[in-house]
Amino acid sequence: MTNQSFAIDGPGSLLAVLASQSGLARSSSSSDSSSSSGGISSTDLSAYFKLIFLGLIICISLVGNLLISMLVLRDRTLHKAPYFFLLDLCLADAVRSAACFPFVLVSVHNSSAWTYSALSCKVVAFMAVLFCFHAAFMLFCVAVTRYLAIAHHRFYAKRMTIWTCAAIICMVWTLAVAMAFPPVFDVGTYKFIRDEDQCIFEHRYLKTNDTLGFMLMLAVVVLATHGFYAKLLLFEYRHRKMKPVQLVPAISQNWTFHGPGATGQAAANWIAGFGRGPMPPTLLGIRQNLHNQHRRLLGMEEVRSERRLGRMFYTITLLFLVLWAPYIVACFWRVFVRSCTIPHRYLSITVWMSFAQAGVNPIFCLLLNEDLRKVLRAHLPTYWRTKQHLPQDEAYCIM
Repeated sequence: MTNQSFAIDGPGSLLAVLASQSGLARSSSSSDSSSSSGGISSTDLSAYFKLIFLGLIICISLVGNLLISMLVLRDRTLHKAPYFFLLDLCLADAVRSAACFPFVLVSVHNSSAWTYSALSCKVVAFMAVLFCFHAAFMLFCVAVTRYLAIAHHRFYAKRMTIWTCAAIICMVWTLAVAMAFPPVFDVGTYKFIRDEDQCIFEHRYLKTNDTLGFMLMLAVVVLATHGFYAKLLLFEYRHRKMKPVQLVPAISQNWTFHGPGATGQAAANWIAGFGRGPMPPTLLGIRQNLHNQHRRLLGMEEVRSERRLGRMFYTITLLFLVLWAPYIVACFWRVFVRSCTIPHRYLSITVWMSFAQAGVNPIFCLLLNEDLRKVLRAHLPTYWRTKQHLPQDEAYCIM
């Protein structure tokens, strides 16, 4: 813009100067509007990216979690304790995607503004915190059961019934409600956070809010979960080699060998008529203990199956930590630093990483669990199964 000087000789000259200045202002404003309308601003581009990304998360989460839930419910071979816990996790992620994420879409579409009532904001924030703590508590219980399945299999096989699983799931939901419910009564604050595009717990300095207790509980549960997996890895490392069998000589009374070193040949001799005396102790109680034999011993195939389940659940736990840890760090930053300013780009990335946690679980479950893939192939339509087993030339002919 160039500086211009005007000589004012009277009222007519003053009006001429004002008219010229207004003409320059109109021309500059029209040029700015034309330049802005010619391209897309960075704010609009960020909003489009958020809408597309969250839409993909919602679709993947709903389809994947409902698919795994259907497989677990329909196939009886999956009616086991770990798959019941997986069913609970999948249903919770599906409900979170269907109940909480659409409100985030609306807020992003409305330029990061909440257009509903304050009560609805509290309800949505309560559900978001509820599902977060539910996932943390459930993954902790899964870690404990994975350790029991390997280290104390006899206790696990005897006690881990369907009713025990139901009790654990009810306990997890009760603890999650206990952690998410107090802010509804203004113990802490549920409000819309513009930088996060969602209604959530407002994390403030520890002397002005009750945030620290909630965040410490979440951090302790996550660390304890990884502690149990570390304990499980240490147990498997110590028992990676089998101890050599120590032969103990059997006891002989009238050719009826019994004791720790008995091989059962004496019982066969007694049945064939060789040897006299009472029934060998190797035959006593064999009928009573036969149906419990599979519960006392853990075969190699069962060991491999339990290890595969352990790897799958630890991958889910590790993904929960990786995707939630940056947001938890930002929350602790707000708690311990007075009047801190978190970079908007970092906060946006951490929030959307926590959203992605609801969609990645079913993908990794299908990739890491062979049983789920077998059940999925068994429930595919007959056309796709026959097409998969056809030779390559015949498949091309069908195409």
